[in-house]
Amino acid sequence: MLQFLSSLDVKTLFLLNNLAGQSSTADFWIVFLADFLPIILVVAFAVLLWRTTCPFREKLVIGSVVFFSSFFARYGVMEVVRYFYHRPRPFLTHHLHQLLSENSYSFPSVHATFFFAFACAIYQYNKKWGIWFFILVIIMSIGRVAAGIHYPSDILGGIIVGSITAYVVFRYLRPPFMKMISGRNGETYRL
Repeated sequence: MLQFLSSLDVKTLFLLNNLAGQSSTADFWIVFLADFLPIILVVAFAVLLWRTTCPFREKLVIGSVVFFSSFFARYGVMEVVRYFYHRPRPFLTHHLHQLLSENSYSFPSVHATFFFAFACAIYQYNKKWGIWFFILVIIMSIGRVAAGIHYPSDILGGIIVGSITAYVVFRYLRPPFMKMISGRNGETYRL
């Protein structure tokens, strides 16, 4: 079973990476999705949050939970995983069209970990926004596999780490954030 999953992982990597190197337009979009869409996601969330009608203190709580979830997933949990498990990038072990350069370990994906925590935390406050962010993060993650810098299982690992971390932060650290910033305890703000 493990061999089947490993084979599926590599086959999916090659399937997506075959989109690269076909044309400069395709390569541009793959790089854009993999490297620039993450910036757009952060800016879009900041703009959406700023434009909501909820009070400023509530915006601070929501922003704190979303960004703390993402940073804790990325710089806390993910680094512990990477300390124990060292997986080389796929372009180091396979002949791929490499559109981006990365020199850290591959598993779990930094971008997938950070942005799935981001999207999951947003989803806790606004289901509609959360679904759109999930869709865009999946597209970004596909771009990173197509660019030759991640295996699909790296993305899956990031999804798991990011989503669980965001849930734990929302469940257990949201109340202290709420109390610290707004003086409220227990209620969940909705966007």
